[in-house]
Amino acid sequence: MNRRSLLQQLSALSLGLAGTSQIAFAQQTAEKTKPSAKKKNTSKSLDLAWHNVEDFGLEGREWSDLKRLRYYDRFPAEVEKNIPEPVWSLSRDSAGMMARFQSDSTTIAVRYTLRNERLAMPHMPATGASGTDLYAQDDKGVWRWVYCSQPTGKNVETVLINGIPKQSREFQLYLPLYNGIEKLEIGTLKNAQFQGHAPRPKPLVFYGTSITHGASASRPGMVHTAILGRRLNLPILNLGFSGNGRMDTGVNEMMGKLDAAAYVIDCLPNMGPELVTERTAPLVRQLRAARPETPIILVEDRRNTNSWILKSRDNFHTANHAALKNAYDSLIKSGVKNLYYINGDNLLGDDNDGTVDASHPTDLGFYRQALEMEPVIKKALAR
Repeated sequence: MNRRSLLQQLSALSLGLAGTSQIAFAQQTAEKTKPSAKKKNTSKSLDLAWHNVEDFGLEGREWSDLKRLRYYDRFPAEVEKNIPEPVWSLSRDSAGMMARFQSDSTTIAVRYTLRNERLAMPHMPATGASGTDLYAQDDKGVWRWVYCSQPTGKNVETVLINGIPKQSREFQLYLPLYNGIEKLEIGTLKNAQFQGHAPRPKPLVFYGTSITHGASASRPGMVHTAILGRRLNLPILNLGFSGNGRMDTGVNEMMGKLDAAAYVIDCLPNMGPELVTERTAPLVRQLRAARPETPIILVEDRRNTNSWILKSRDNFHTANHAALKNAYDSLIKSGVKNLYYINGDNLLGDDNDGTVDASHPTDLGFYRQALEMEPVIKKALAR
């Protein structure tokens, strides 16, 4: 055996032993640090009071004076006949809904029943599709993540956090993105203070596709709409409909009935240049007729992160962008006011690492998208 071959074998053996040693050490450490089942606090073992969020309301649930088939549907029942069936079906997901409350409880728990058996998708975990996501304000008033539920079935009951300091603070609980809710309750210790907050007025309305809907965030609080809600301190209405954000007149009509802070129209990933040309101006004019002063923000589609190597896809995005820009320029020229525009090329960054499947953002992609949209939205709101 030559010297080089011997060195290679010794090196491989060394790496194998090191790997074995590291695995053994990790297993030993996990056993030592594994929490005792006897000591673990569960919602069953704690003396909790349960608060039904229907008693104080949800943000992201508008048109509250109209009858709903289910409390957690995004649209009222009467809308079903005026919108495409897939949009109606998807509107029954609780995407973008959020409960706000104040409590000094040292424990926060949640229990809820999901509408659908499917908890996750191949490109999106159960924590994002069917989980709830808790944030709290720190002592400086900054929103900070706390914990999220990890559903394993339709019925979820779990302690989100236990043993936090006893002081009154504000919380936000985001609801599942790609599942519906039948009932939701928040648990606090029975001797704790609890106050549910009513929804704030004038939401920032996002109308879009599966990206707006939330695919493929790891948690409900990581969609760009939720990130912007925290950064801008605004209520959010999420009208994302996976594969079906196409500037439909029935959706436009419902948006026009709202006293919104602004409308963010982000439908291009589900449209082609011809449809963009056909529907953009009518959407803007329909909203403007209902709300003469409310800002409207048009968003180009993000480029797929592998479009650098798929020239046909890159050409499609370029044509889509041109169609939207032509419609925007024509509307501005015709005298439409308070109309704004967000370019799509940098929505996901410039390193191609912002998606899970070239199309749908990861948490990184959503964060970048929020930062890219924020200046334009702030400008529109400050008009």
